[in-house]
Amino acid sequence: MNSNIEPSDHNVAAAQALLKNDRLPFHRKITYGFTDMSGNLLYCIIGSYMLYFFTNVFGLSVGTAGSLLLLGRVIDAIGAPVMGVLVDHTHSKYGKSRPWFLWMSLPFAIFVWLLFTTPALGSTAKIIYAGGMYIFAELSYTAMSTPITSVLPNLTANSDDRMSANSIRLVLGNVGNFFAVTFIMPLASAVGHGNDQRGWSIAVGIYALVAFIFLLIGFLDMREKNIEKDEIITIKESFKATRGNWPWMIIVAANLIYWTAYSARNAALPYYFQYNLSDKSLISFFNGFSIIQIIGMASVPFFCKFLHKWGTTVFMLALTMIGQVWIGLAGSNVTSALIGWCIACIGAGSACTMFFAMVGDTVDFGEWKSGIRANGLLTAMGASFCIQMGAGIGSFIAAKIMAAFGFSAAKAAQTTGTMNAISFTFIWVPVIIYAVSLILMVIYRKWEHHEPIVTEDLAERRAQLQSKNAN
Repeated sequence: MNSNIEPSDHNVAAAQALLKNDRLPFHRKITYGFTDMSGNLLYCIIGSYMLYFFTNVFGLSVGTAGSLLLLGRVIDAIGAPVMGVLVDHTHSKYGKSRPWFLWMSLPFAIFVWLLFTTPALGSTAKIIYAGGMYIFAELSYTAMSTPITSVLPNLTANSDDRMSANSIRLVLGNVGNFFAVTFIMPLASAVGHGNDQRGWSIAVGIYALVAFIFLLIGFLDMREKNIEKDEIITIKESFKATRGNWPWMIIVAANLIYWTAYSARNAALPYYFQYNLSDKSLISFFNGFSIIQIIGMASVPFFCKFLHKWGTTVFMLALTMIGQVWIGLAGSNVTSALIGWCIACIGAGSACTMFFAMVGDTVDFGEWKSGIRANGLLTAMGASFCIQMGAGIGSFIAAKIMAAFGFSAAKAAQTTGTMNAISFTFIWVPVIIYAVSLILMVIYRKWEHHEPIVTEDLAERRAQLQSKNAN
Protein backbone atom coordinates (compact mmCIF):
# COMPACT_ATOMS: atom_id res chain seq x y z
CA MET A 1 0.00 0.00 0.00
CA ASN A 2 1.39 3.43 -0.99
CA SER A 3 0.45 5.55 2.00
CA ASN A 4 2.25 7.72 4.52
CA ILE A 5 -0.52 7.32 7.07
CA GLU A 6 0.15 5.17 10.09
CA PRO A 7 -3.01 3.35 11.23
CA SER A 8 -4.10 3.90 14.83
CA ASP A 9 -7.03 2.77 16.94
CA HIS A 10 -8.47 6.27 16.65
CA ASN A 11 -8.10 6.31 12.86
CA VAL A 12 -9.58 2.84 12.50
CA ALA A 13 -12.60 3.78 14.63
CA ALA A 14 -13.05 7.02 12.73
CA ALA A 15 -12.77 5.16 9.42
CA GLN A 16 -15.36 2.60 10.46
CA ALA A 17 -17.71 5.37 11.55
CA LEU A 18 -17.15 7.17 8.26
CA LEU A 19 -18.06 4.07 6.25
CA LYS A 20 -21.09 3.34 8.41
CA ASN A 21 -22.49 6.83 8.04
CA ASP A 22 -21.67 7.24 4.35
CA ARG A 23 -25.01 5.98 3.04
CA LEU A 24 -26.87 7.03 -0.08
CA PRO A 25 -30.54 7.98 0.49
CA PHE A 26 -33.07 6.05 -1.57
CA HIS A 27 -34.41 9.20 -3.24
CA ARG A 28 -30.88 9.98 -4.46
CA LYS A 29 -30.59 6.50 -5.95
CA ILE A 30 -33.77 7.19 -7.91
CA THR A 31 -32.66 10.62 -9.12
CA TYR A 32 -29.27 9.13 -10.04
CA GLY A 33 -31.22 6.67 -12.20
CA PHE A 34 -32.96 9.61 -13.89
CA THR A 35 -29.66 10.45 -15.60
CA ASP A 36 -29.43 7.12 -17.44
CA MET A 37 -33.17 7.09 -18.13
CA SER A 38 -32.92 10.51 -19.77
CA GLY A 39 -29.83 9.56 -21.75
CA ASN A 40 -31.46 6.40 -23.09
CA LEU A 41 -34.72 8.20 -23.82
CA LEU A 42 -32.86 10.11 -26.54
CA TYR A 43 -29.79 8.03 -27.37
CA CYS A 44 -31.72 4.81 -27.95
CA ILE A 45 -33.73 6.62 -30.62
CA ILE A 46 -30.41 7.29 -32.35
CA GLY A 47 -29.22 3.72 -31.91
CA SER A 48 -32.44 2.13 -33.16
CA TYR A 49 -33.75 4.54 -35.81
CA MET A 50 -30.90 6.72 -37.08
CA LEU A 51 -30.29 4.77 -40.29
CA TYR A 52 -34.04 4.54 -40.98
CA PHE A 53 -34.50 8.27 -40.37
CA PHE A 54 -31.58 9.28 -42.60
CA THR A 55 -32.79 7.17 -45.53
CA ASN A 56 -36.60 7.16 -45.25
CA VAL A 57 -37.27 10.58 -43.73
CA PHE A 58 -34.25 12.83 -44.12
CA GLY A 59 -33.60 11.71 -47.70
CA LEU A 60 -29.99 10.46 -47.78
CA SER A 61 -28.76 7.45 -49.71
CA VAL A 62 -28.04 4.36 -47.65
CA GLY A 63 -24.33 4.53 -48.55
CA THR A 64 -24.00 8.13 -47.39
CA ALA A 65 -25.99 7.41 -44.23
CA GLY A 66 -23.80 4.40 -43.39
CA SER A 67 -20.62 6.46 -43.82
CA LEU A 68 -21.93 9.17 -41.49
CA LEU A 69 -22.86 6.60 -38.83
CA LEU A 70 -19.42 4.98 -39.03
CA LEU A 71 -17.67 8.35 -38.68
CA GLY A 72 -19.74 9.27 -35.65
CA ARG A 73 -19.05 5.93 -33.94
CA VAL A 74 -15.27 6.27 -34.35
CA ILE A 75 -15.26 9.84 -33.03
CA ASP A 76 -17.46 8.82 -30.11
CA ALA A 77 -15.09 5.98 -29.12
CA ILE A 78 -12.12 8.37 -29.18
CA GLY A 79 -14.10 10.97 -27.26
CA ALA A 80 -14.76 8.65 -24.29
CA PRO A 81 -11.25 8.70 -22.73
CA VAL A 82 -10.88 12.38 -23.62
CA MET A 83 -14.08 13.09 -21.73
CA GLY A 84 -12.77 11.05 -18.83
CA VAL A 85 -9.66 13.22 -18.61
CA LEU A 86 -11.85 16.35 -18.75
CA VAL A 87 -13.87 15.07 -15.79
CA ASP A 88 -10.67 14.49 -13.82
CA HIS A 89 -9.61 18.07 -14.57
CA THR A 90 -12.95 19.57 -13.60
CA HIS A 91 -12.86 21.95 -10.65
CA SER A 92 -16.30 23.20 -9.61
CA LYS A 93 -18.27 23.97 -6.49
CA TYR A 94 -20.61 21.17 -7.60
CA GLY A 95 -17.84 18.55 -7.78
CA LYS A 96 -16.11 16.82 -10.70
CA SER A 97 -18.79 14.80 -12.47
CA ARG A 98 -21.99 16.43 -11.26
CA PRO A 99 -21.57 19.81 -13.06
CA TRP A 100 -21.47 18.11 -16.45
CA PHE A 101 -25.16 17.25 -16.10
CA LEU A 102 -25.89 20.97 -15.71
CA TRP A 103 -23.57 22.04 -18.52
CA MET A 104 -24.51 19.39 -21.08
CA SER A 105 -28.19 18.57 -20.50
CA LEU A 106 -29.47 21.40 -22.69
CA PRO A 107 -26.89 20.99 -25.53
CA PHE A 108 -27.57 17.24 -25.55
CA ALA A 109 -31.34 17.74 -25.85
CA ILE A 110 -30.97 20.44 -28.53
CA PHE A 111 -28.48 18.51 -30.69
CA VAL A 112 -30.61 15.35 -30.66
CA TRP A 113 -33.69 17.40 -31.60
CA LEU A 114 -31.78 19.12 -34.43
CA LEU A 115 -30.50 15.74 -35.59
CA PHE A 116 -34.08 14.56 -36.18
CA THR A 117 -35.16 17.86 -37.74
CA THR A 118 -35.03 18.12 -41.55
CA PRO A 119 -34.09 21.59 -42.86
CA ALA A 120 -34.82 22.84 -46.38
CA LEU A 121 -31.28 22.53 -47.77
CA GLY A 122 -29.60 21.34 -50.94
CA SER A 123 -28.21 17.81 -51.18
CA THR A 124 -24.62 18.66 -50.21
CA ALA A 125 -25.69 21.01 -47.43
CA LYS A 126 -28.03 18.34 -46.04
CA ILE A 127 -25.17 15.85 -45.86
CA ILE A 128 -23.00 18.37 -44.02
CA TYR A 129 -25.88 19.24 -41.68
CA ALA A 130 -26.68 15.57 -40.97
CA GLY A 131 -23.03 14.68 -40.34
CA GLY A 132 -22.45 17.70 -38.13
CA MET A 133 -25.56 17.18 -36.03
CA TYR A 134 -24.84 13.47 -35.67
CA ILE A 135 -21.30 14.11 -34.44
CA PHE A 136 -22.46 16.85 -32.05
CA ALA A 137 -25.25 14.61 -30.72
CA GLU A 138 -22.80 11.71 -30.23
CA LEU A 139 -20.21 13.86 -28.47
CA SER A 140 -22.79 15.56 -26.25
CA TYR A 141 -24.09 12.12 -25.25
CA THR A 142 -20.54 11.03 -24.38
CA ALA A 143 -20.23 14.17 -22.26
CA MET A 144 -23.41 13.01 -20.46
CA SER A 145 -22.80 9.27 -20.21
CA THR A 146 -19.22 9.44 -18.91
CA PRO A 147 -20.17 11.41 -15.76
CA ILE A 148 -23.10 9.03 -15.16
CA THR A 149 -20.58 6.29 -14.41
CA SER A 150 -17.76 8.42 -12.98
CA VAL A 151 -19.98 10.14 -10.40
CA LEU A 152 -21.03 6.89 -8.70
CA PRO A 153 -17.83 6.30 -6.66
CA ASN A 154 -18.16 9.84 -5.33
CA LEU A 155 -21.80 9.55 -4.31
CA THR A 156 -20.93 7.08 -1.55
CA ALA A 157 -18.04 4.92 -0.35
CA ASN A 158 -20.47 2.18 0.66
CA SER A 159 -20.13 -0.71 -1.83
CA ASP A 160 -23.65 -2.05 -1.19
CA ASP A 161 -25.19 1.36 -1.81
CA ARG A 162 -23.19 1.70 -5.02
CA MET A 163 -24.50 -1.65 -6.19
CA SER A 164 -28.08 -0.73 -5.31
CA ALA A 165 -27.84 2.70 -6.96
CA ASN A 166 -26.30 1.20 -10.09
CA SER A 167 -29.06 -1.41 -10.34
CA ILE A 168 -31.75 1.26 -10.02
CA ARG A 169 -29.93 3.35 -12.60
CA LEU A 170 -29.87 0.55 -15.16
CA VAL A 171 -33.48 -0.41 -14.49
CA LEU A 172 -34.58 3.17 -15.13
CA GLY A 173 -32.23 3.26 -18.12
CA ASN A 174 -34.13 0.34 -19.59
CA VAL A 175 -37.38 2.18 -18.96
CA GLY A 176 -35.99 5.02 -21.04
CA ASN A 177 -34.92 2.57 -23.74
CA PHE A 178 -38.37 0.95 -23.77
CA PHE A 179 -40.18 4.25 -24.29
CA ALA A 180 -37.65 5.31 -26.92
CA VAL A 181 -37.84 2.25 -29.17
CA THR A 182 -41.53 1.48 -28.61
CA PHE A 183 -43.40 4.78 -28.88
CA ILE A 184 -41.33 7.25 -30.89
CA MET A 185 -42.53 6.05 -34.30
CA PRO A 186 -46.26 5.98 -33.39
CA LEU A 187 -45.91 9.43 -31.81
CA ALA A 188 -44.14 10.82 -34.89
CA SER A 189 -46.92 9.43 -37.09
CA ALA A 190 -49.65 10.87 -34.85
CA VAL A 191 -48.26 14.40 -34.60
CA GLY A 192 -47.00 14.53 -38.19
CA HIS A 193 -50.41 13.99 -39.82
CA GLY A 194 -48.82 12.47 -42.91
CA ASN A 195 -45.67 14.64 -42.86
CA ASP A 196 -42.91 12.37 -41.53
CA GLN A 197 -40.30 15.11 -41.36
CA ARG A 198 -42.56 17.34 -39.27
CA GLY A 199 -43.70 14.41 -37.13
CA TRP A 200 -40.20 13.24 -36.22
CA SER A 201 -39.08 16.76 -35.35
CA ILE A 202 -42.04 17.34 -33.01
CA ALA A 203 -41.92 13.87 -31.43
CA VAL A 204 -38.18 13.98 -30.71
CA GLY A 205 -38.62 17.55 -29.45
CA ILE A 206 -41.13 16.29 -26.88
CA TYR A 207 -38.75 13.51 -25.82
CA ALA A 208 -35.87 16.02 -25.61
CA LEU A 209 -37.86 18.30 -23.29
CA VAL A 210 -38.73 15.39 -20.96
CA ALA A 211 -35.10 14.19 -20.93
CA PHE A 212 -33.83 17.71 -20.16
CA ILE A 213 -36.19 18.06 -17.17
CA PHE A 214 -35.20 14.71 -15.66
CA LEU A 215 -31.48 15.44 -16.15
CA LEU A 216 -31.86 18.69 -14.22
CA ILE A 217 -33.67 16.86 -11.42
CA GLY A 218 -30.78 14.38 -11.23
CA PHE A 219 -28.24 17.22 -11.10
CA LEU A 220 -30.09 19.12 -8.38
CA ASP A 221 -30.34 16.11 -6.06
CA MET A 222 -26.75 14.85 -6.43
CA ARG A 223 -24.01 15.43 -3.84
CA GLU A 224 -20.43 14.38 -4.54
CA LYS A 225 -18.21 13.20 -1.68
CA ASN A 226 -14.71 11.78 -1.23
CA ILE A 227 -13.05 14.44 -3.40
CA GLU A 228 -10.56 17.14 -2.64
CA LYS A 229 -12.14 20.44 -3.66
CA ASP A 230 -8.82 22.10 -4.43
CA GLU A 231 -7.27 19.10 -6.16
CA ILE A 232 -6.92 19.10 -9.94
CA ILE A 233 -4.96 16.14 -11.27
CA THR A 234 -2.90 16.27 -14.43
CA ILE A 235 -3.30 14.00 -17.45
CA LYS A 236 -0.12 12.19 -16.43
CA GLU A 237 -1.52 11.64 -12.95
CA SER A 238 -4.80 10.35 -14.41
CA PHE A 239 -2.95 7.64 -16.31
CA LYS A 240 -0.85 6.90 -13.23
CA ALA A 241 -4.03 5.52 -11.63
CA THR A 242 -4.02 2.74 -14.26
CA ARG A 243 -0.53 1.46 -13.39
CA GLY A 244 -0.71 -1.73 -11.43
CA ASN A 245 -4.50 -1.41 -11.32
CA TRP A 246 -5.12 -5.02 -12.27
CA PRO A 247 -8.80 -5.13 -11.28
CA TRP A 248 -9.42 -2.18 -13.63
CA MET A 249 -7.57 -3.90 -16.47
CA ILE A 250 -9.60 -7.08 -15.97
CA ILE A 251 -12.91 -5.20 -15.86
CA VAL A 252 -12.06 -3.22 -19.01
CA ALA A 253 -11.11 -6.39 -20.89
CA ALA A 254 -14.14 -8.36 -19.65
CA ASN A 255 -16.56 -5.52 -20.37
CA LEU A 256 -15.12 -4.90 -23.85
CA ILE A 257 -15.52 -8.60 -24.65
CA TYR A 258 -19.05 -8.57 -23.22
CA TRP A 259 -20.14 -5.70 -25.48
CA THR A 260 -18.46 -7.37 -28.46
CA ALA A 261 -20.59 -10.49 -27.93
CA TYR A 262 -23.73 -8.47 -27.21
CA SER A 263 -23.30 -6.32 -30.34
CA ALA A 264 -22.52 -9.27 -32.61
CA ARG A 265 -25.76 -10.90 -31.46
CA ASN A 266 -27.81 -7.73 -32.01
CA ALA A 267 -26.27 -7.13 -35.42
CA ALA A 268 -27.25 -10.61 -36.60
CA LEU A 269 -30.72 -10.62 -34.99
CA PRO A 270 -32.69 -9.00 -37.86
CA TYR A 271 -31.12 -11.32 -40.42
CA TYR A 272 -31.85 -14.41 -38.31
CA PHE A 273 -35.58 -13.70 -38.01
CA GLN A 274 -35.99 -12.47 -41.57
CA TYR A 275 -34.10 -15.24 -43.35
CA ASN A 276 -33.80 -18.21 -40.99
CA LEU A 277 -37.30 -17.97 -39.49
CA SER A 278 -38.84 -16.11 -42.48
CA ASP A 279 -40.78 -13.64 -40.33
CA LYS A 280 -39.66 -9.99 -40.15
CA SER A 281 -42.35 -9.17 -37.60
CA LEU A 282 -40.43 -11.24 -35.05
CA ILE A 283 -37.65 -8.64 -35.06
CA SER A 284 -39.63 -5.99 -33.16
CA PHE A 285 -41.51 -8.67 -31.22
CA PHE A 286 -38.34 -10.17 -29.73
CA ASN A 287 -36.71 -6.77 -29.23
CA GLY A 288 -39.77 -5.67 -27.26
CA PHE A 289 -39.34 -8.63 -24.92
CA SER A 290 -35.80 -7.48 -24.07
CA ILE A 291 -37.44 -5.24 -21.43
CA ILE A 292 -37.58 -8.39 -19.29
CA GLN A 293 -33.91 -7.87 -18.45
CA ILE A 294 -35.10 -5.38 -15.84
CA ILE A 295 -36.01 -8.40 -13.70
CA GLY A 296 -32.39 -9.49 -13.64
CA MET A 297 -31.07 -5.99 -13.06
CA ALA A 298 -33.37 -5.44 -10.09
CA SER A 299 -32.31 -8.77 -8.54
CA VAL A 300 -28.56 -8.10 -8.76
CA PRO A 301 -28.15 -6.79 -5.16
CA PHE A 302 -29.86 -9.95 -3.86
CA PHE A 303 -27.55 -12.26 -5.81
CA CYS A 304 -24.47 -10.29 -4.73
CA LYS A 305 -25.22 -11.01 -1.07
CA PHE A 306 -24.74 -14.72 -1.70
CA LEU A 307 -22.48 -14.96 -4.75
CA HIS A 308 -20.49 -11.73 -4.35
CA LYS A 309 -19.91 -9.51 -7.35
CA TRP A 310 -17.58 -11.74 -9.33
CA GLY A 311 -19.79 -14.81 -8.72
CA THR A 312 -22.95 -12.94 -9.70
CA THR A 313 -21.31 -11.81 -12.94
CA VAL A 314 -20.13 -15.34 -13.74
CA PHE A 315 -23.62 -16.70 -13.01
CA MET A 316 -25.32 -14.10 -15.22
CA LEU A 317 -22.88 -14.64 -18.10
CA ALA A 318 -23.50 -18.38 -17.83
CA LEU A 319 -27.25 -17.72 -17.84
CA THR A 320 -26.83 -15.64 -21.00
CA MET A 321 -24.95 -18.46 -22.68
CA ILE A 322 -27.63 -20.97 -21.66
CA GLY A 323 -30.29 -18.72 -23.18
CA GLN A 324 -28.33 -18.45 -26.42
CA VAL A 325 -27.91 -22.23 -26.65
CA TRP A 326 -31.63 -22.64 -25.90
CA ILE A 327 -32.46 -20.45 -28.91
CA GLY A 328 -30.19 -22.57 -31.08
CA LEU A 329 -31.83 -25.80 -29.97
CA ALA A 330 -35.33 -24.31 -30.42
CA GLY A 331 -34.88 -24.05 -34.17
CA SER A 332 -38.11 -22.84 -35.78
CA ASN A 333 -40.14 -23.23 -32.56
CA VAL A 334 -40.84 -19.55 -31.85
CA THR A 335 -42.29 -20.14 -28.37
CA SER A 336 -39.24 -22.08 -27.25
CA ALA A 337 -36.92 -19.54 -28.86
CA LEU A 338 -38.69 -16.74 -26.97
CA ILE A 339 -38.07 -18.55 -23.67
CA GLY A 340 -34.38 -18.80 -24.50
CA TRP A 341 -34.34 -15.16 -25.56
CA CYS A 342 -35.83 -14.05 -22.23
CA ILE A 343 -33.25 -16.10 -20.31
CA ALA A 344 -30.44 -14.59 -22.38
CA CYS A 345 -31.78 -11.04 -21.89
CA ILE A 346 -32.06 -11.44 -18.13
CA GLY A 347 -28.50 -12.74 -17.95
CA ALA A 348 -27.03 -10.11 -20.30
CA GLY A 349 -28.79 -7.19 -18.61
CA SER A 350 -27.63 -8.33 -15.17
CA ALA A 351 -24.03 -8.85 -16.31
CA CYS A 352 -24.07 -5.35 -17.78
CA THR A 353 -25.18 -4.02 -14.39
CA MET A 354 -22.27 -5.73 -12.68
CA PHE A 355 -19.62 -4.28 -14.98
CA PHE A 356 -20.86 -0.73 -14.44
CA ALA A 357 -20.79 -1.24 -10.69
CA MET A 358 -17.37 -2.89 -10.49
CA VAL A 359 -15.57 -0.28 -12.58
CA GLY A 360 -16.41 2.15 -9.77
CA ASP A 361 -14.64 -0.13 -7.29
CA THR A 362 -11.50 -0.05 -9.43
CA VAL A 363 -11.37 3.73 -8.92
CA ASP A 364 -10.89 3.05 -5.20
CA PHE A 365 -8.13 0.56 -5.97
CA GLY A 366 -6.38 3.07 -8.23
CA GLU A 367 -6.47 5.68 -5.45
CA TRP A 368 -5.24 3.13 -2.89
CA LYS A 369 -2.40 2.02 -5.16
CA SER A 370 -1.23 5.35 -6.57
CA GLY A 371 -2.81 8.05 -4.41
CA ILE A 372 -4.63 9.36 -7.50
CA ARG A 373 -8.43 9.26 -7.72
CA ALA A 374 -9.03 9.34 -11.50
CA ASN A 375 -12.78 8.75 -11.65
CA GLY A 376 -13.17 10.20 -15.13
CA LEU A 377 -10.49 8.31 -17.04
CA LEU A 378 -10.97 4.95 -15.32
CA THR A 379 -14.76 4.89 -15.62
CA ALA A 380 -14.77 6.33 -19.16
CA MET A 381 -12.44 3.56 -20.36
CA GLY A 382 -14.29 0.93 -18.33
CA ALA A 383 -17.76 1.93 -19.56
CA SER A 384 -18.23 4.29 -22.52
CA PHE A 385 -15.11 3.17 -24.38
CA CYS A 386 -15.99 -0.51 -23.95
CA ILE A 387 -19.53 0.07 -25.23
CA GLN A 388 -18.42 2.00 -28.31
CA MET A 389 -15.48 -0.22 -29.25
CA GLY A 390 -17.37 -3.42 -28.44
CA ALA A 391 -20.25 -2.29 -30.66
CA GLY A 392 -17.86 -1.62 -33.52
CA ILE A 393 -15.93 -4.87 -33.16
CA GLY A 394 -19.08 -6.99 -32.68
CA SER A 395 -20.79 -5.56 -35.75
CA PHE A 396 -17.58 -6.02 -37.75
CA ILE A 397 -17.34 -9.69 -36.76
CA ALA A 398 -20.98 -10.31 -37.71
CA ALA A 399 -20.61 -8.58 -41.06
CA LYS A 400 -17.38 -10.41 -41.94
CA ILE A 401 -18.77 -13.86 -41.14
CA MET A 402 -21.92 -13.32 -43.20
CA ALA A 403 -19.94 -11.79 -46.07
CA ALA A 404 -17.57 -14.76 -46.08
CA PHE A 405 -20.53 -17.08 -46.70
CA GLY A 406 -21.97 -14.98 -49.53
CA PHE A 407 -24.72 -12.98 -47.85
CA SER A 408 -26.32 -10.32 -50.06
CA ALA A 409 -29.49 -8.37 -49.32
CA ALA A 410 -30.14 -8.24 -53.07
CA LYS A 411 -30.74 -11.99 -53.18
CA ALA A 412 -34.37 -13.07 -53.07
CA ALA A 413 -33.35 -16.19 -51.14
CA GLN A 414 -30.18 -16.95 -49.21
CA THR A 415 -28.21 -20.16 -49.60
CA THR A 416 -28.12 -22.83 -46.92
CA GLY A 417 -24.52 -21.89 -46.18
CA THR A 418 -25.45 -18.23 -45.72
CA MET A 419 -28.32 -19.04 -43.35
CA ASN A 420 -26.03 -21.33 -41.35
CA ALA A 421 -23.57 -18.44 -41.08
CA ILE A 422 -26.34 -16.12 -39.86
CA SER A 423 -27.45 -18.68 -37.29
CA PHE A 424 -23.86 -19.24 -36.15
CA THR A 425 -23.31 -15.49 -35.78
CA PHE A 426 -26.54 -14.87 -33.88
CA ILE A 427 -26.36 -17.86 -31.54
CA TRP A 428 -22.92 -19.42 -31.22
CA VAL A 429 -20.47 -16.56 -31.76
CA PRO A 430 -21.85 -14.71 -28.68
CA VAL A 431 -21.61 -17.90 -26.61
CA ILE A 432 -17.93 -18.27 -27.49
CA ILE A 433 -17.11 -14.63 -26.76
CA TYR A 434 -19.15 -14.50 -23.55
CA ALA A 435 -17.12 -17.49 -22.30
CA VAL A 436 -13.91 -15.43 -22.49
CA SER A 437 -15.49 -12.68 -20.41
CA LEU A 438 -16.64 -15.30 -17.89
CA ILE A 439 -13.10 -16.65 -17.49
CA LEU A 440 -11.77 -13.15 -16.82
CA MET A 441 -14.36 -12.66 -14.09
CA VAL A 442 -13.22 -15.83 -12.35
CA ILE A 443 -9.73 -14.30 -12.29
CA TYR A 444 -11.22 -11.08 -10.85
CA ARG A 445 -12.30 -12.98 -7.72
CA LYS A 446 -8.87 -12.42 -6.14
CA TRP A 447 -9.20 -8.66 -6.39
CA GLU A 448 -12.71 -8.53 -5.01
CA HIS A 449 -11.52 -10.38 -1.92
CA HIS A 450 -8.98 -7.57 -1.46
CA GLU A 451 -11.61 -4.79 -1.54
CA PRO A 452 -12.25 -4.61 2.27
CA ILE A 453 -8.59 -3.74 2.84
CA VAL A 454 -8.73 -1.02 0.19
CA THR A 455 -11.96 0.43 1.59
CA GLU A 456 -10.73 0.51 5.18
CA ASP A 457 -7.36 2.01 4.27
CA LEU A 458 -8.96 4.77 2.21
CA ALA A 459 -11.41 5.48 5.01
CA GLU A 460 -8.48 5.78 7.45
CA ARG A 461 -6.76 8.27 5.15
CA ARG A 462 -9.90 10.38 4.89
CA ALA A 463 -10.49 10.21 8.63
CA GLN A 464 -6.95 11.41 9.31
CA LEU A 465 -7.30 14.14 6.69
CA GLN A 466 -10.52 15.35 8.34
CA SER A 467 -8.72 15.36 11.70
CA LYS A 468 -5.85 17.45 10.28
CA ASN A 469 -8.27 19.91 8.67
CA ALA A 470 -10.16 20.22 11.94
CA ASN A 471 -6.91 21.05 13.77
